[in-house]
Amino acid sequence: MSLHATYYATAAESNHLRLHSMRSTPMQMHVKRMATGIAAVGLMLSLGAVAAPATADDDEYKVLVVGETLGFRHSHIDDTTLAVAKLGQQNGFTVDVWDSRQPALTLTSTPFTTAKDLSQYATIIFASPVDATNNLDPLRPRLLDDAELSAFQGYIRGGGGFVGLHAATDSMHTVPWYSDLTGGGARFLGHPAQQTATLHVESPNHPSTSMLPAAWELFDEWYNFTSNPRDSVHVLITLDESTYNPGSGAMGADHPLSWCQNFEGGRSWYEGAGHVDANYSDPMFLAHILGGIEWTAGVVSGGGDCVTFGEVDKVLAGLDDGSQKYTKLSAQLANYLDNAEIAADAGDHAGAAATLRKAQAKAHGLQDDVLVSKLGNLVTWQRGLGS
Repeated sequence: MSLHATYYATAAESNHLRLHSMRSTPMQMHVKRMATGIAAVGLMLSLGAVAAPATADDDEYKVLVVGETLGFRHSHIDDTTLAVAKLGQQNGFTVDVWDSRQPALTLTSTPFTTAKDLSQYATIIFASPVDATNNLDPLRPRLLDDAELSAFQGYIRGGGGFVGLHAATDSMHTVPWYSDLTGGGARFLGHPAQQTATLHVESPNHPSTSMLPAAWELFDEWYNFTSNPRDSVHVLITLDESTYNPGSGAMGADHPLSWCQNFEGGRSWYEGAGHVDANYSDPMFLAHILGGIEWTAGVVSGGGDCVTFGEVDKVLAGLDDGSQKYTKLSAQLANYLDNAEIAADAGDHAGAAATLRKAQAKAHGLQDDVLVSKLGNLVTWQRGLGS
């Protein structure tokens, strides 16, 4: 039985209860981005049509919470499930659960059958579904087998949403695609003892961070990751390692903790905190999680909508028609993008925004919709960082 069914069965109490490093040169960066963009466009063209997932256009939408585990079981999974159910009740979405350790709530079989079946969900929440694949043994069973993974990939590529909580980065280590979905290939590496740390909100205008203080103190289990995902994602929150003991896997001055991205047609959002059960009754933490759910479900937008420089480069590469006009304008746009990213990396967000406005004006010569819109999102993002 799903949470949807369980809660509606007890709805007598209410009329309607809804669960509800070293840097590449600009030319090197441009060449790498253009190659990546061409590959991405080819991949998308090869996928064919996929059923579009439910979105915020529906009066009520549905999400899936995945708590199934094949390895270490986090105690927060039950708390997370109930917290998401309550958020749904309060905010207009219903909840299905796939987790055999919650027999009263779980679906009777895997929901990862086909992309079309998964399209009933506006977003899918991975609540620490650890599967013990961190030894990289290709023979060890994964959270999703080949057929289930194919269905999930089709769902994401058809416009689906993904929310990763805490140990979502400690699952399917042998699937590079999944590591890219969760965030730039970054996977769980280890953690020190649970302790209080200061989090810095880096992107304050995103719908999942706008309610947070600029410096946020929280007690949790702080993950170190195998790599820094910053080059591939829109970083939302960083950890200040000077405020706690990060242990032997310390990532240094730049330690992203929460991030988001537009990925292969879908939307991905990740939060590395969430180990501590009590945080799922913390109103601020829950508001942050709700923002991630709603953004990936397409309910809310803002703060640049997680558009990154690399994403715009892919759009630009996909417009290549071999014409002299494209060759000339794309080179000019690439130069603007490289200079804006260099300014952004140096902390000159106002300068980055100004350069991006020039790029946006130039982009009208190539495409008036997607390219211009995404450049506008970069402007919004950089202005938010500057504020």
